[in-house]
Amino acid sequence: MSRRSLHTPAPDAAALRARLDRARAAAAAASTDALLIAPGSDLRYLLGQAGGSFERLTTLVVPADGTPALVVPKLEAPGYADVPTDDLGVELLTWVDGDDPYKLVADRLGKPGRVAVSDFTPALHVLALRAALGDAEQTLAGPVVRELRMRKDAAEIASLREAGAAIDRVHARVHEWLRPGRTEAEVGADIAAAIVEEGHVQADFVIVGSGPNGASPHHDVSERVIEKGDVVVVDIGGPLPAGYNSDSTRTYAVGTPRDADVAETYAVLQRAQAAAVAAVKPGVTAEAVDAAARDVIAEAGFGEYFIHRTGHGIGLDVHEEPYIIAGNALPLEPGMAFSVEPGIYQPGRWGARIEDIVIVTADGAESVNNQPHELVVLDA
Repeated sequence: MSRRSLHTPAPDAAALRARLDRARAAAAAASTDALLIAPGSDLRYLLGQAGGSFERLTTLVVPADGTPALVVPKLEAPGYADVPTDDLGVELLTWVDGDDPYKLVADRLGKPGRVAVSDFTPALHVLALRAALGDAEQTLAGPVVRELRMRKDAAEIASLREAGAAIDRVHARVHEWLRPGRTEAEVGADIAAAIVEEGHVQADFVIVGSGPNGASPHHDVSERVIEKGDVVVVDIGGPLPAGYNSDSTRTYAVGTPRDADVAETYAVLQRAQAAAVAAVKPGVTAEAVDAAARDVIAEAGFGEYFIHRTGHGIGLDVHEEPYIIAGNALPLEPGMAFSVEPGIYQPGRWGARIEDIVIVTADGAESVNNQPHELVVLDA
């Protein structure tokens, strides 16, 4: 099968400039003089280019008041040639080996009182920036940037829909590979290839948890041979060319399940997942969505077997804000996107999970995954 071509465009300069403007305003609202954004998903969100993190410093300096600047080693600058820095009002500051890039940042900022550094900036750079910035308080940029990234715009929502449809096509093909006598690793390799065929850049993760391995939520693949009667958890996803990720789980049975309790237990899981999706609407808290799923499972006597949060945000990262978990009182807003993925895991026996990505709308939720939620019983 030929690889599908997906056509969601990268953000244009106007969209990126608006994001930079919001980032400056968010920094000011947080009483922060500047954001220092390292290569990664935050940089891709603001510039349309993720870049790479190396021993040489690259950082986007976003002052609350003033002109942003991209500080980049001269030998890495060609990698940012597609960034429309002039249109974005971003000054490009290059440096060469022997220069002090940390002093370059400090000179740019003057005497800031507080700077916020990307959450995943290497310690090598964090400590050097701390020394160069003198008495400036150093905090994490995550709490500022996540307020921007949590609320997806129309282009981001279109990308998530495209990602959902692409991973749905892979799940629709699982019957091609999942059968007795094959190992989880063999099935996983076929699924990974199909993820790329259906339009992803790569397969970021492929979980094929058969039989007792399905009771481990973050199982990968193994050399276990799939047997007739196994229940199998398949959790798969990856990024599309525009950078936005898919993530979807369905549970399969290879022939009639060998355990007599599978149908009844799986029905509980279906009700729990449906209850959580139905709970999603503006103003409802993240923890209330978690409770909607957890209460159904607990009332059926399986509470101890639901051992993780109900969901996580998704976008340029597979896991990002908001997290759908007890204790998170964040009210949901239109544009927020996250997984709804309750599971029931019985150690040594079998497990099951159902996962969709949903987007909060003006009056409820839109699921970008539309494969059936029933236990998929395959011919064996």
